[in-house]
Amino acid sequence: MDKQLLLICFLTFVIHLIGTLAYSVRIAGVRTRRIAVSFALFSILVLVSRTSNSFLGPFLAKRVETSLDSVAQVSLLDDFRWLLVAASLATVAGAFLIPTFQRVFARAVLHFQVHRSVPKLILHGFFKGGLSYVKDAASLPAAKNMSGMGAGHGVSVRITLLNVAATALWTVGVFASLYAGVLDPSVRVTSSTLSSIINGGATILMAIFIDPHMSGMTDDVVEGKVSEAQFRKAIVWLVGSRLAGTLLAQALLVPSAMLIAWVARVI
Repeated sequence: MDKQLLLICFLTFVIHLIGTLAYSVRIAGVRTRRIAVSFALFSILVLVSRTSNSFLGPFLAKRVETSLDSVAQVSLLDDFRWLLVAASLATVAGAFLIPTFQRVFARAVLHFQVHRSVPKLILHGFFKGGLSYVKDAASLPAAKNMSGMGAGHGVSVRITLLNVAATALWTVGVFASLYAGVLDPSVRVTSSTLSSIINGGATILMAIFIDPHMSGMTDDVVEGKVSEAQFRKAIVWLVGSRLAGTLLAQALLVPSAMLIAWVARVI
């Protein structure tokens, strides 16, 4: 693995880590009962995560441009596989960090409630003891939160499957569109532009079905209609379905690239 690929893997890891940790803001909102403020912070994290994925395009496009011979196709496919592995590892890491960051974000929500400024919140987090608080708040997932997971999903099967599908499409979109250019270099420019359609579709799917469902469930917890234990179970299942989506992306990579190349040829 060369330095360029290592850098892209690191960026992929960070993007998916942020996306996974965004769930902890939901829990922080329930803990602090500051639902509107927590939703604002959740939206910021989600925006960063879901839009930053497109920033990988220039790095990968350059790699594809310099490796368009037949021998490099296998090497580039391995590169994309490694990037998808980084996405899965980030999701696992984020799952273990959620207990820690739910405490961190609970404090961030209270701080934001007072100062009403995201820049001030960021400065406080990095320069005024925020990093030391992360160390103090460090905690592993409690075993009791994992018990009884087979007794119900916490969220419906439909939402769980939609999250798997949306995550898989969002994860594979940029990679498949660029690998389509490797499979058929004559349409590589057209193929690369199709990634925005795939990622946009996945983002819309999340925004229409998954995010509103979790917002409604958050309100139900505050109103006492749903227990916090059930809400935490829902978060665990959503994180698990997110991991399943990154794994499904491995299987979708080549078929998606072939489909994108075909669409690029016929449009």
